[in-house]
Amino acid sequence: MSDYPITIFHNPACGTSRNTLAMIEAAGYAPTVVEYLKVGWTRPQLQDLFAAMGVTAREAMREKGTPAAELGLLDPNVGNDRILEAMVLRPVLVNRPIVATPKGTRLCRPSEAVLDLLDQQPAAFTKEDGEVVGLSPVR
Repeated sequence: MSDYPITIFHNPACGTSRNTLAMIEAAGYAPTVVEYLKVGWTRPQLQDLFAAMGVTAREAMREKGTPAAELGLLDPNVGNDRILEAMVLRPVLVNRPIVATPKGTRLCRPSEAVLDLLDQQPAAFTKEDGEVVGLSPVR
């Protein structure tokens, strides 16, 4: 189904992101993979993604393993403009993975959240940690 456009904003060092990408591929898709830590973000790109997801920059911000706290971004008085600017300068501040398909755009945490965005799904899928997800042929 190569005509079904899927883009995943991916961090290969993240297990959730790797599982999400693997689920997409197991369903038969060849997504466009954007390694956002390498290519970075633009402000308009982030604004468009967040609008499509129906979230604010604060809601899309990753706190764990990022400089969010030391930059003062966790203060509730910090506005979305400042958070967006920080995300452009430090791409790691954006939570991942974000997947965009014709069915919608969302943060796929947990990774099986991607299944709602796909027209076809894998019959079953085993995550890196051994957890089995997906559609079970036995009901």
